[in-house]
Amino acid sequence: MIYPDNFEQKIGFNEIRTLLHQHCLSTLGKEEVDRMTFSTDTEQINQWMEQLREFRRIQEGIDEFPLDNVFDMRESVTRIRLQGTHMEEDELFDLKRSLETIIAIVKFLSIGEELENGDVKHSYPALYALADGVATFPVLVQRIGQIIDKFGKMRDTASPELLQIRRELARVEGSISRTLNSILRSAQSEGVVDKDVAPALRDGRLVIPVVPGMKRKISGIVHDESATGRTVYIEPTEVVEANNRIRELENEERREIIRILTEFAKLVRPHVSEMLDSYHFLAQIDFIRSKAELSRLFKAFEPEVSAQPQIDWIRSVHPLLQRSLARKATVTNASDNDGQKPTTVVPLDIQLSAEKHLLVISGPNAGGKSVCLKTVGLLQYMLQCGLSIPVGDRSATGTFQHIMIDIGDEQSIENDLSTYSSHLMNMKNMMRQANERTLILIDEFGTGTEPQIGGAIAESVLKQFWQKKAWAVITTHYQNLKHFAENHPGVVNGAMLYDRHEMKPLFQLAIGRPGSSFAIEIARKTGIPEEVIRDASEIVGSDYIQSDKYLQDIVRDKRYWESKRQTIHSHEKELEKTIARYEKEMEELRESRKLIISRAKLQAEELIKESNKRIENVIREIREQQAEKEATKRLRQELADYEAGIVNGSTDAEGKSSEKGASGLSKKQKMRESGLLSDEDFQKKIDKIKNRKERHEQHKKDKQERKQATAESLRSAIQKHKSNNEIRTGDTVRIKGLTSIGKVETIDGKQATVIFGDMRTKMQLNRLEHADMTALQDTKKQFQAYNYSRETRETIDKHRNQFRQELDVRGLRADEALNKVQYFIDDAILVGAGQVRILHGKGNGILRTLIRQYLQSVPNVRDFRDEHVQFGGAGITVVEL
Repeated sequence: MIYPDNFEQKIGFNEIRTLLHQHCLSTLGKEEVDRMTFSTDTEQINQWMEQLREFRRIQEGIDEFPLDNVFDMRESVTRIRLQGTHMEEDELFDLKRSLETIIAIVKFLSIGEELENGDVKHSYPALYALADGVATFPVLVQRIGQIIDKFGKMRDTASPELLQIRRELARVEGSISRTLNSILRSAQSEGVVDKDVAPALRDGRLVIPVVPGMKRKISGIVHDESATGRTVYIEPTEVVEANNRIRELENEERREIIRILTEFAKLVRPHVSEMLDSYHFLAQIDFIRSKAELSRLFKAFEPEVSAQPQIDWIRSVHPLLQRSLARKATVTNASDNDGQKPTTVVPLDIQLSAEKHLLVISGPNAGGKSVCLKTVGLLQYMLQCGLSIPVGDRSATGTFQHIMIDIGDEQSIENDLSTYSSHLMNMKNMMRQANERTLILIDEFGTGTEPQIGGAIAESVLKQFWQKKAWAVITTHYQNLKHFAENHPGVVNGAMLYDRHEMKPLFQLAIGRPGSSFAIEIARKTGIPEEVIRDASEIVGSDYIQSDKYLQDIVRDKRYWESKRQTIHSHEKELEKTIARYEKEMEELRESRKLIISRAKLQAEELIKESNKRIENVIREIREQQAEKEATKRLRQELADYEAGIVNGSTDAEGKSSEKGASGLSKKQKMRESGLLSDEDFQKKIDKIKNRKERHEQHKKDKQERKQATAESLRSAIQKHKSNNEIRTGDTVRIKGLTSIGKVETIDGKQATVIFGDMRTKMQLNRLEHADMTALQDTKKQFQAYNYSRETRETIDKHRNQFRQELDVRGLRADEALNKVQYFIDDAILVGAGQVRILHGKGNGILRTLIRQYLQSVPNVRDFRDEHVQFGGAGITVVEL
């Protein structure tokens, strides 16, 4: 069920249909587009998705899909059901070409691989299921080819009678032409007709153009005269009978053509039903092709659809908005952009699950809430109509039974309904039909009436949806609906993010936290007087303003840590790849070492055998020569040389050492020259890889501990914000953003008197926060370590009270900016600030470079970096002291 009746218009689906129409090749596909409807049959939807995948695979392949001639011939085919009717020549020509296209498509989709059991595994099974059983008519196509030529005209050989008529017609026309040319030449020689005049055709009869004054010089019939009256067209008497004969032959030709076409219609008439089915198949192919072209236009994807409701979309975009922005980008210079609207669509990550099936989105006006809502409605409707949707390929989708929407101004003069009454009527219908498979989309929930009662009614309606386990995406500004989401399982808050520094929306959806409307910031940016803003803040109360600020800070911190998490995750992936590569290299080294040792053992065995053989030969020669001293000495020397050759790693066939062996290189040096690692180097490399792996494991462990500590710190900070403990007399406090610890002496309304060391000062309570014991101990140690004089402490306290943690030097000359930065850093070090920010702007980067060169020379500066891109990027330098 789709609600209301103008659902497609509200979500922009009418434009989708128009684009599909434009990509269709004929009225066959266009009618399928018009019949396209929302389906709740998951199996059917997945079948549509598979057909699209296969057709897109065909488009990306080498073989061209045969869709050259697509004509809608259903009306002509239906007409010849009546006896005695026939198609005209041009209709027959289109019929032939479209039937040839159907034959080629069926043949293309029937291609497959034959299996051992005789079955065929088709290359495109989903599309083949459409083609299976479709009738083709090769005999009829062949017969049409015998009747019609390649230009769509009736062949002379279509029948013997037609051939004879056309031959006679050609003969008579030739005779008339010769006669007319003879008369024309004679008239030209007598001066009756101009020299450049040629025979003309009037009412199917050949005539001669003549000047009116000379028309009596040529006997014949006047058929016509020119618009100016300066020329008359005369049919000479000599050719009148011949022209009459041509007219008779043309009539005979037409009757024979009709007879041939009527006879062919008799061949087609028994197959009309099957032929209409074939054209229905051609219509489906045309429709699928148009959907594939739309998918290519939108860079869309065909997901696998589950039977249960599910929305887990990664990088989803609104296709019509994407197309609109792309068109504007081609005609609008980027400098003309107002800074509020993006020039490209920002992808949205949207997730609804059985555990979190109600999403309440809040955020500033013009921040993208309505676009997010329409994106969900349009993409889900497109999906269940069988269209690809522009989401990431890791997205998961499901099937809904009902989709209902309430968006825009529904005021109706005809039905005497106000906008709010119309919204209430929609709510009534939605509550009546809602169930666990219903997707509800409501924009600006509860608006249109007095805010307090409107918010209450909206919360009650939302509770009904929650009780019925309906799925919903709702946009709102009401705080009570945000609290409802926090206090009910299955309901989750979402925020459209806003860059508070640049004062512009980011058009990004963050699920898990409510969004701020940034009303005060936007009002200040638009130029509302500061007095009005202060009055508004006092009317709404400091608690609301402060809670809104905390909410903005939490969202900002979440985005920051999410960015950090993604960066760490990316580094982890790279590190894992590096470790895997080192482990593979280490395994290869182990295998290489085993192979080298095995070869060395074989060589050693060969050397031992050769040595034993040499020794035995020496002993035998000594015995044979009866131990003569010279011979014994010579044999011993040869044996010694052979031993030296073995030690040096090289022997020749006669036992003499080679030049390389005689060089006296060490074993380690020889192994290096041969490209092999020694045992010592090999063990060092293994130890190095092991140490690297241990360091990686320790890094992962430390990172996990830091992550847990950060999360715990964030939780404690949030709890601290939520608890909103009041500051009382005697509490230990500090100024927000500073490290100095003081004690509250008295409280008067919204102001407190605080003692910092020997200094007593008054300030607003909202500038103070409780100081923990760790900070207190650090402060005591600080004052114990440094014995400041009273004058020095007073100077420090004066600077601390007047110090601001942000310096703006934009627009200053370099020397002025550097002078201000020097004093600013000195004051920051003096008051003990941990972090400060310098706003210098981007420009050409000269001022940024000079400031950072100075910061490098300051010993107390631990580090400096660009601000997060969300809060200013390279235009701001954050200094850690």
